Amino acid sequence: MRNIADLLAAAAERLPDATALIDITAGVSLTWPELDAAVNGQAKALIGQGVQPGDRVVLRLPTSAEFVIALFAVARAGAIAVPVSPLSPRPELTSVAERSEARLVLSRDAEEGQPVATEPGEPLSSVGGDEDIAVVSFTSGTTGPVRGVMLSHRALLANVEQMAVVPDALREQDRVFLSIPLCHIYGLGPGLLQSTYAGATVVLAERFEVAEALEICAKHRITVFGGVPAMYTDLADQPAEELSAALATIRLLNSGAAPLHPKVLATIREKTGLGVFEGYGLTEAAPVVTTTLVTGYAKPGSVGRPLPGIELRLVGSDGGVVPIPLDPDDLDDTFDEDMAATGLVAIRGRNLFSGYWPDGTGGPDEDGWFRTGDVGYLDTDGDLHLVDRANDLIIVNGFNVFPHEVETVITEMPEVAEAAVIGMIDERSGEAVRAVVVPTSGAALSQQQVVDYCAERLAGYKVPRTVEFADSLPHSPVGKVMRLRLRS
Repeated sequence: MRNIADLLAAAAERLPDATALIDITAGVSLTWPELDAAVNGQAKALIGQGVQPGDRVVLRLPTSAEFVIALFAVARAGAIAVPVSPLSPRPELTSVAERSEARLVLSRDAEEGQPVATEPGEPLSSVGGDEDIAVVSFTSGTTGPVRGVMLSHRALLANVEQMAVVPDALREQDRVFLSIPLCHIYGLGPGLLQSTYAGATVVLAERFEVAEALEICAKHRITVFGGVPAMYTDLADQPAEELSAALATIRLLNSGAAPLHPKVLATIREKTGLGVFEGYGLTEAAPVVTTTLVTGYAKPGSVGRPLPGIELRLVGSDGGVVPIPLDPDDLDDTFDEDMAATGLVAIRGRNLFSGYWPDGTGGPDEDGWFRTGDVGYLDTDGDLHLVDRANDLIIVNGFNVFPHEVETVITEMPEVAEAAVIGMIDERSGEAVRAVVVPTSGAALSQQQVVDYCAERLAGYKVPRTVEFADSLPHSPVGKVMRLRLRS
């Protein structure tokens, strides 16, 4: 049986003298055998505490060596990792731990759980794999509130192998800089697991600060930079000479989790000569679906083509497949982007999830297809463009925000009669949360009060960036708030 922890064991055997990871924040550097031994030690500690195959272990850890050790140790012990952001409020941790019925929480905070063991351990064979669940990632879905996405070893390994065969894929000689959260599937999959599969050195930083990031890139001769649009916005703001010098050893800039503004892409290309390659994915796909790396061309506004082994089609409102544009060389087949046929993005491949926690409902249909809820169109080159999302999902730096969750918190305030939450375009984070609030009669309420109230109860990316007040909200005949009218 194939287990994601086997990627680490293979790298340790193949590259006994190579550096596996450098934790900038902690000042820790480990070779592949040292990392493998630390994982064995942690896995044995988990087993000693009664963790059994299939048990859930919450990982509330930052982007660090601790997270890497914990993830692979949980997998090696046959348990299921449940990553949680270390920045999320305590109630979110409690909710995830209760919903997943976690046996254990690994955290730096002694009040929340226990620390990760660092002592080496003797070799230990991985328990389970293949269709066994490796990770349950709790994320707001496109059709409702927070749900636990069940990712098997098969799904995660399939996506690693699908990414490994595209042009300019990660290789053994690479030094990969990651300051994106490893608790997010983008950092965990294309970042950590892909690097481990390739045997590339991972350079980790707990948080992104542009000046420090440039120093790290120069000092450690980084060759691959894994980022999100907000990071590239900060990079694009740097002086051309400084940016170009710091990124002198870079061969590949990757962006994911949210759309990258074409202006940012153009600025970085102008200042450094480097293109930024974008991809599209979702937690349910473990996560990468398409990337511009498939063609090797960083096309502005496009998220590229499907990875080898992934099928993609667009589904219309009637359930039929949306036709793909015809031959672009045929003058009779003119392509007008404004008139492009859009549809729901549906995908099929071995990288798809096993349904939602706990009973596996909502997964791929009997033919293996999964409708993502994202709306897009294909241009005449066959490249995917995302134009909207079904329902009202907001994506902030790749993290999903379902409006109802934020609205529920805001309307807990006694001064609030009603609230609606929508997304607004933000160059740094892709989208930001905007709240429209109707105060109760005679109530004195400020924007900052609403923001502060949310900040105490929600993760930072869910907190409204702007708060507006209104006398009333637009409603449909059946009483539903008409968010489309608020957007316009």
